[in-house]
Amino acid sequence: MSLHTKRRPFTWLSGLALLVSFSVQANASSFDETLLDKLGESAPYLNPEVLGAAYKATQCAVNNGVAMPERLAVIDFSLPSSEERMWIFDLSKGDLLLRDLVAHGKNSGNLEASAFSNIEGSHQSSIGLFKGNESYSGTHGYALRLDGLEPGVNDLARQRAIVIHGADYVSPDWVADYGRIGRSHGCPAVDRKVIRSVVDNLKGGQLVFTYYPDQEWLQSSSFLNCDAPAQVAEATPANGNNSKANERS
Repeated sequence: MSLHTKRRPFTWLSGLALLVSFSVQANASSFDETLLDKLGESAPYLNPEVLGAAYKATQCAVNNGVAMPERLAVIDFSLPSSEERMWIFDLSKGDLLLRDLVAHGKNSGNLEASAFSNIEGSHQSSIGLFKGNESYSGTHGYALRLDGLEPGVNDLARQRAIVIHGADYVSPDWVADYGRIGRSHGCPAVDRKVIRSVVDNLKGGQLVFTYYPDQEWLQSSSFLNCDAPAQVAEATPANGNNSKANERS
């Protein structure tokens, strides 16, 4: 009998599988209750259910191949536009970086948003998980392209030219004068005073989660119900940082 046991060769495929396994474990370890608690403590006015949904969606996306983000923006469209309903977090520290006003689409509602769409020309906002990709200078100045990650929910965001840009109608002065901020054509527009900070914090693959208590979406979203592998919509390749094509307001 031979004293040498037969050893299975370590192929590049098995090496890749091992690497992927380690990567998934590392990403999973980045998400724990400690981080969620830190985020909650840093944003006491953010509904814990909304934060929990954003956290769950982000974790599911990462476990399904999306790169681990350094920062996460949460937009709560269940709040009126007169309130600061956008939070941006540093996920490495659990710190709140910014909280500010954000607009919804003009056909989504007046003071409060209640209707959402993935259809081009609807002038409605979209809900779900997005990735912030390239920054550019366009009609509205410094802005950020968004790619929707949820098929059938927001995956036409780039085609619809849904971007984060600054707008004069998003400011405390508008709230004082009209009781609400102005509305966009579907873009999550922000105050011009914070646009550079918002874009610079979210560009390059950071995640943006927009929430509304739409029961159909809450029950059907693969990112919020991550028992099985989630389907992630493919982002459209960038066409350059200075592209102004198909830009909306």
